[in-house]
Formats: sequence, structure tokens, C-alpha cells
Amino acid sequence: MSRWASWMPDRVTSRVRALAWWVFATQVLIIGTGGAVRLTGSGLGCDTWPKCTSESFVHNPAMGIHSYIEFGNRTLFFLLEIVAILAVIAVWRFRKQRRDLLWLTIIPALSVFIQAIIGGITVLTGLNPYVVGIHYLASAALVMLAALLVLRVYSGPGPRRLAVSVPLLQTVWIAAIFGLITVVLGILTTGSGPHAGDGGAARNNLDSEALQTVHAVAAYATLLFTAVAAFLARSERAYRVARWAGWSIVVMLFQILVGIAQARLALPPLLVGIHMVLASLLAAGLFLALVETRQRPAKLSA
Repeated sequence: MSRWASWMPDRVTSRVRALAWWVFATQVLIIGTGGAVRLTGSGLGCDTWPKCTSESFVHNPAMGIHSYIEFGNRTLFFLLEIVAILAVIAVWRFRKQRRDLLWLTIIPALSVFIQAIIGGITVLTGLNPYVVGIHYLASAALVMLAALLVLRVYSGPGPRRLAVSVPLLQTVWIAAIFGLITVVLGILTTGSGPHAGDGGAARNNLDSEALQTVHAVAAYATLLFTAVAAFLARSERAYRVARWAGWSIVVMLFQILVGIAQARLALPPLLVGIHMVLASLLAAGLFLALVETRQRPAKLSA
């Protein structure tokens, strides 16, 4: 017990910050590997759940390499769980002072089981595109919360209040809402396209070209309102909001370039995978811009 106590910090230390970054990195990584499963046609490399087949946890002979790709993605959830549990342990001793950090570490620790269940439903429904979309949205939400965890380990505890003008707050909200719409439309677009995760998986039968157009319009609207938010934030000297709005703009510009390239190159898997990861980073950036509209009072921040 004393050994555990000596390992567990009593305040935010470099170890706590490192674990927060690991939580964030692993949540982004699982989106990347989940995309690899889908884009290599390995979504049904393991045709049941929780086992790979009724006889094996690891290998499905009928699917060859695809079974190892799918099993590898499943195995990564153990890494996420280990990192999340270590993060919970790291903040446990000062949990009363930093309840925000406690919950931001407990959520990913518990979410691994929820994600595993959603993943199981995805397999058991034959990669239903809507269930696959929910799986991605859950992962993106966890990236957002992991980003907030990283932000919080560099800031102090205490209540926060609105620190920006109402027009700026409204603009950031509009940008975030358009960002969410863009991500959802992207999920629907992918669900109507060729990357089903398996050759026999169903599609959502929506019009891909129409979805691509609406998705692009929503993306440009997100870019516009985020740019306005960044301008307003700088004019108000709300530099923390401006920083994350600027980050989101950079990500969106890359997203637009990747989106144009993948549309003109007939959706190559690598570009689609990059697009998926960037979408989660965009969601995190817009979320943090919204979070930073509320700050601790100056007397508490000193």
C-alpha cells in the first residue's frame, strides 16, 4: 500500500500530464485503427463477438489477414483501458480538489466497455452503417473529452464563468453546431460510399453525390463561423478562444484539401482514413474553443 501511495501524486505533476496526453493519444489512435479495419475490408474479419469465431478469440481462417487486423483493433482497447486506469490512479489522491480530473479519467476507463459493446453490435448487425456511425461518434466524443483532460491538467481548479461577449459566445456555438453537422454528414456520406468495411456489408442507400455537396457546404460554413470567432476573440483579447479557433481553422484547411483530393481520386482508403482522424481533431478543437469561453475569475487564477 505504501508503494502505491508513493507512486500516486498528491497534485498535478509531469506524470499526471503525461498520462493525460497518453489518454488523448490512444483515443485518437483507436479512430485511426478503426478506420484501418474498415478501409481494408476487415470489418468482419472476426465474424462474431466477443470471440473472433465460435472457436477462437484470435483467428478466423476464412478471413486470413483481415481477422488479425480486426483482432488487433479489438486488442487496442486493452491498451486504452490500461492507460485510463493509470490516469484514474494518478489523480486519485487529490480527487477531492480536482473532481474535474477524476471524472475526465473515469469516463474513458468506463467507456472502453461501452465501446466494446457498440463494436460487438456493429459486428453482429453485419456492419450496419448507422451503428458504425454511432461507433465513430462515440470515439470522437471521447477524443473531445480527452482533449479537455489535457487542457485541465495545465489549468487550476475552481468555478468558471463567462469571460467573453455574447456575440463571440454565440459565434463559437454556431461554429461548433455546424462542425457537428459536418461530422454527421461525413458519417452518412461514408455510409453511402464504397468503404463498407466488408464486401457484403449493407450501405445506407442515400445519394452519395448529394451528401457530398451538403457535407461540403456545412464544412465551409464551419470554416466561416470559426474564422469570425477567431477574429472576434482576438479583438476581445480572448486569446485562449482564439488559439483553439485558430487550431480548428488549420485542421479544417487540411480537411478541405484531403476532402477535395479523395473526391477526385475516387476515395483512396488512406485519404479517407486521414479524413476520419482529422474530423475528430476538428471536433476537439471546436469543443475546446467553446470550453474556453468560460474562465476562472482572475483572483482564483493567480
